[in-house]
Amino acid sequence: MSNDDHLHIPADAAFSRRIPEQDDRERLVCDACEYVIYENPKIVVGVVATWQQKVLLVKREIEPRRGYWALPAGYMELNETADEGAAREAWEEARAKLKIDQLLAIYSIPQISQVQIIYRAKLSHPEVSPGPESQEVALFGRDDIPWRDLAFPTVEWALNQYYSVQEKNWFPPFSNPREA
Repeated sequence: MSNDDHLHIPADAAFSRRIPEQDDRERLVCDACEYVIYENPKIVVGVVATWQQKVLLVKREIEPRRGYWALPAGYMELNETADEGAAREAWEEARAKLKIDQLLAIYSIPQISQVQIIYRAKLSHPEVSPGPESQEVALFGRDDIPWRDLAFPTVEWALNQYYSVQEKNWFPPFSNPREA
């Protein structure tokens, strides 16, 4: 039997944290059948989306960092590709329709168990509006970005990395800045 997340686990199953046989780290293991629950990092997908020389940002309506500006981004869903998830998040948070250009960056954030996959994209049109998770949305020129009110370090990383390659047709994807 394989560890399949869709396996039916009885509601009364008891789990304890221990090192399973042939493993090297503590995991949640069913006390009755030895089924292992693997707790893996969350995958966040998002976009630096632009219209002409302006980038799309969303002011968060939800925690964490409610009221701060971010890129349209969120958790990847089951049965979708990373770029489909990024486009979905842009729609959900900013009602933005876009065309993804290429992968901008992959960030590893082990302290919060996340991997963030950020794409570069072009908006299909400049009409955007807040979705249920956003207080407001706006297109910002580089000098108008609310740098002090960005929600997360990765937003600043992605914006700076985007600006360093905005005129290039191709570039290798970025990762965490060295000083991070």
